[in-house]
Parts: sequence; structure tokens; C-alpha cells
Amino acid sequence: MTIRCLIVDDEPLALDLIESYVRQTPFLELAGRCSNAMEALEALEKGKIELIFLDIHMPRLNGIELSGLIKGDTKVIFTTAFEQYALEGFKADALDYLLKPISYPEFLKAATKARKWFSMSRTNKSEQTSQNSIFVKSDYRIVQVDIPDITYIEGVKDYIRIHTSKGEAVMTLMSMKSMEEHLNPDIFIRIHRSFIININKIDTIEKSIVKIGRASIPISDSYKESVMNKISSRILTK
Repeated sequence: MTIRCLIVDDEPLALDLIESYVRQTPFLELAGRCSNAMEALEALEKGKIELIFLDIHMPRLNGIELSGLIKGDTKVIFTTAFEQYALEGFKADALDYLLKPISYPEFLKAATKARKWFSMSRTNKSEQTSQNSIFVKSDYRIVQVDIPDITYIEGVKDYIRIHTSKGEAVMTLMSMKSMEEHLNPDIFIRIHRSFIININKIDTIEKSIVKIGRASIPISDSYKESVMNKISSRILTK
């Protein structure tokens, strides 16, 4: 299991240190580093971030305030030089709180705690998404869609379009995030802000394009590494 993480700190030395710790930890994947909260919010919009190592004492918008703006299943581990923020950090539902200067053993202990949390969360989601079909509202109908038949899902503004191997395309009012939460993450992977694919339906991958039937679906830079990590386990070698 790999956890995509973001580092947010206004101190360059702190960014460098945490980045070195992330790169030493096999189950962490660095999605980016930001020097302020505004950059962090932009990074969260662009790609899937599961865990943030977040400094609390920052100008304009501090870490506690930023954590209140984070949506979805993204979790936070606070990093700070100020011990008095510990209680606020835990009130903000942080997974852990690291007091600077941070040693690697302390970092690893917090990261391992995050891995256990995500492992339990993914297990629960997998159990919730083990059904063979879903029902969605399309126009004035309720349509049943067989999950194994889904080839890919396309985001179209406030709607999603569900493409199936039967050549059907079902349009429904739903967010990509909400749909993603109802699918097995071992089979359905996000490869772009606007696309989720069924890994079992892939015909070929050429550079940054996934081909499923006649469809050519782009892999965005922010998802490329996680996509290839998922695919690599199935690639046969000598």
C-alpha cells in the first residue's frame, strides 16, 4: 500500500528534512511540497492527496485553519515547533502531531500510524463496494449498472458519464469523488481529474494515454506515478 502525501511548511529547511524522510519511507509517495497554505489548496485541487505533513505556524492562513478547509478523506499530521498547539491539532482530527526538531524514528512512528489508518479505511471501503451493481438516477429513470461492466467514468461538470462494455453511457448528477468512494480501489483507479478507469478493461497504455476500446483517455502528470505503481504489480517480467 502506498500513501500519496504532501508537505506544507514555510521553512525551506523543514521542507527539505520532511522530504528526505518521505523518500526514506517505502510506503510513502511524495506528491509535492508547498511553502504556504494557498499553494497547498491548489495542489489538493489538482491531484489526489491522502496525507499532509502540515506546519501549523504559517503566515496568512495557518495549518489549523487550512485543515478546516480540507475535504474528503485527506488526513493530516501536524508538524510544529510550538508545543502549545498540540491540543488544537488533535481537536482538528489530526492523525498525529510532531514537535520540531523531528527525528526520523518519530516521523516513521507517525507515518506507520497513518498507514494503519488507511489500511483499515481501505478495507472498510472494499467491503462496502463488494456489490455487483449500483443504481443511479439518469433523467427521470433509475438505472442499474453492473460494476464489472464499467469500463471508465468521465466527469462532465457537475455530472458523470458511466461508460460500459455494452457500449452504453449513463449520465447522472454526481461528483467524481462520490462515485470513487463507491468503487473498489483495487480495480477502479483515478488517472485524471476527469477520469476513473477499470484497470481490468485496459487494452494498452502508450506514453500518457490509456486505451480502452475506442476511447483514448489521458493520464495527468499528478496521477502518473500512482497509476504506474498500480499497473507495475501486474507487469510480467523475465
